[in-house]
Amino acid sequence: MLHIKSNSFNRIGLVPTMGSLHEGHLGLIIKAIKQNDIVIVTIFINPTQFDDKLDFIKYPKNIDEDLKKIRGFNSNILVYSPNVEDLYNNKIISKKFDFNNLDKIMEGKYRKSHFNGVATIVYKLLSVFKPTNAYFGEKDYQQLIIIKALVLQKKIKTKIISCKTIRNKNGLALSSRNLLLTNKETNLAPIIYKTLKKVKSFKNKMSQNEILVYVKKIFHDQNEFKLEYFKILNEKKLTSVDNLKKEKKLRAFIAVRLGKIRLIDNIKF
Repeated sequence: MLHIKSNSFNRIGLVPTMGSLHEGHLGLIIKAIKQNDIVIVTIFINPTQFDDKLDFIKYPKNIDEDLKKIRGFNSNILVYSPNVEDLYNNKIISKKFDFNNLDKIMEGKYRKSHFNGVATIVYKLLSVFKPTNAYFGEKDYQQLIIIKALVLQKKIKTKIISCKTIRNKNGLALSSRNLLLTNKETNLAPIIYKTLKKVKSFKNKMSQNEILVYVKKIFHDQNEFKLEYFKILNEKKLTSVDNLKKEKKLRAFIAVRLGKIRLIDNIKF
């Protein structure tokens, strides 16, 4: 494993990724470059955060292209791309963490061991590199909140920096999984964000239940989609709220399957 002496640089920025880098990842790297003396980009497809082995096998991989994109930055960047054995030794098993209800809802409900897998690797990376700052995108907002909880729980000094979701011109949130969509599915996928923007305008006009009925109908009418969940929650605690009009810090979350590909998104409500 690559080691960095904490006193070698004043500020170390860490950007953990699973590769297949897109503009969203590059945005994290750009922000890290601006705020740190050295940036460490990690590329590791973590097996323990996949419940579906086939999903793990099919996950997009292109390390040569990733390195080419990173070399495009004229900055002090280190790349750490370990093998599974480097981080798990002989036992590919995630650690167990207690995040109360944060990891039981939404993604945690549909992907039972996902956040234990994420936290296992993030904890290892933060412990080894001891970065000043670590960068995560808001597209995986529940993950972001759980990582912030992990840092508090383990008393890690790293500051977790959140970065806004980067979208293509049609509004689709950038994701490595987008590479697995067919052309037809790529054209349909922007409906997800369009729906989120539409329901945001309903905040002071409709109840949560009425909004949910509207969202269900949108995706019921689109045969290619299967809605897994839609929720409006307090954006800091990820707890449900009684009155949309009175609550200020809200975020709407959605997960759908488009063909064989699962997509998630969220929007500040």
